Amino acid sequence: MWIDSHCHLDASEFAGASLAMAEAAAKSGVSAIVIPAVHKNNFAAVEALSQQREDCFYALGIHPMYVPTSDEKDLLFLREKVAALMSRDNTSNVMTDVQNQLPANRFVAIGEIGLDFFVPALKESPLREKQEFFFIEQLKIAREFELPVLLHVRRSQDTVLKYLRRIRVPGGIAHAFNGSHQQAQTFIDLGFKLGFGGAMTYTRALQIRRLATELPLTSLVLETDAPDMSPSWIPRAINTPAELPAIAAVLAGLRGVMPADISMATTVNAQAVLPRMRRV
Repeated sequence: MWIDSHCHLDASEFAGASLAMAEAAAKSGVSAIVIPAVHKNNFAAVEALSQQREDCFYALGIHPMYVPTSDEKDLLFLREKVAALMSRDNTSNVMTDVQNQLPANRFVAIGEIGLDFFVPALKESPLREKQEFFFIEQLKIAREFELPVLLHVRRSQDTVLKYLRRIRVPGGIAHAFNGSHQQAQTFIDLGFKLGFGGAMTYTRALQIRRLATELPLTSLVLETDAPDMSPSWIPRAINTPAELPAIAAVLAGLRGVMPADISMATTVNAQAVLPRMRRV
């Protein structure tokens, strides 16, 4: 049993074969896939995928790389959408949803949100300030509705942590983590799990592999970030969620444990940090 905690299953690279990709992943042992949104325009797509497959869950948020094409009205739209989903929880439960023939509410987090200081244009004014504003406002939504967040943290660990200390949310996942050991520990102390995926499979990724080996297993979750972050055996190909068990096998090898140990621990970790998964 494996959980892909971060997979852009709705991406155009899958050319309309998203459901087939999810089915192939299920046959390889992936029991759940979390699909984060990146922009207001794909909120409906990630929700629709989650309604078509019982093993798919979704998050809603505005990715920092989509901040330049977003405005404050999109933040209002996000909050209204989240409020409606959470209100539905307050007036129903899984059994009554089934009785009323409503699709299960598979919304689990705010995401993908965060900061990206790798892209040159995004780390300079005025886009840096706009990124930070969108991040702050989405953290406030997560805090208001007591939801975890799926974080994009690219060369921005310290700034992300600064805002997480100011605006406390119920934890979440630092996706594709690639910071220092000290930064990792700070995320963990704030209630976050750290996502590891294809980057860990490259022998030259010394820092990531060191972290994957040394950090507590209780703090790790697995992800593919498909169609991106392809593992070393398909470096220039489109990544898919079916690659997750092989990625996990690399983690098991690095830590000197059995894949079953990784499966059990990372599944428990993902469900703990995304508790709405357990509800469904």
